[in-house]
Amino acid sequence: MLFDILTIFPELFASPFQDGILRRAIGSGKISVNLHNIRDYATDKHKMTDDRPFGGGEGMVMKPEPLITAIEDVQQTEPRGHVVLMSPRGRTYNQETAERLAGFSRLILVCGRYEGVDERVTGCCIDEEISIGDYILTGGEFAAMVIVDSVTRLIPGVLGSEDSATNDTFSRGLLKHPQYTRPRMYQSMDVPEILLSGDHTEIEQYRFLESVRETLARRPDLLKKVEFTAREKRLLDKADLLAGVKEVCKGNGG
Repeated sequence: MLFDILTIFPELFASPFQDGILRRAIGSGKISVNLHNIRDYATDKHKMTDDRPFGGGEGMVMKPEPLITAIEDVQQTEPRGHVVLMSPRGRTYNQETAERLAGFSRLILVCGRYEGVDERVTGCCIDEEISIGDYILTGGEFAAMVIVDSVTRLIPGVLGSEDSATNDTFSRGLLKHPQYTRPRMYQSMDVPEILLSGDHTEIEQYRFLESVRETLARRPDLLKKVEFTAREKRLLDKADLLAGVKEVCKGNGG
């Protein structure tokens, strides 16, 4: 997977790509990350990438010339990339979107700033706009980091265990079950006995039910998109959870 990131602050990406999973993914050749400074494509002596909005109003708007020239230049390298603008008006990012983006061989992430990007850029060069949430960030760089990290995790061979990505929170629409590690007893708090039983079938069922309990308590909205098998429904019924799930899913055919 190839990531090209267009930004006016490339130095912001130095640390995230030098540690952890991303560093290992780059080192092993699973991903490549190229940073492109949008200022390098500005033609005036001050390397301006923003200007005041026509019609008045607060703040500044990113200029079309440097951005369009940068995107066109980056696109000259094959394969052509899927161009994503980090924008508060974009589609809200989720695991489903991450999985879809992981299907591309190349992503070009454009980091918006200030009051936004000149609309002529989005009209000619942007394939989609993405927002990572309904809150304000200083710039799209932080959103681009989120996308690189979440998409990289889905690339085969990046994580230590092939099951890690498929069992992550949100991979199925359920929150992850509670986790425990050593020591077994800490300040009178013990680990659930079933996790020490060695019965993998019972442990799997326990974790599934705990995931549903966590989701019901914390994010019941997620359950509206989950499809349970007949076996899972029997487990939920036996654990007195099925009625709660059905109540949440009313009106969604659940």
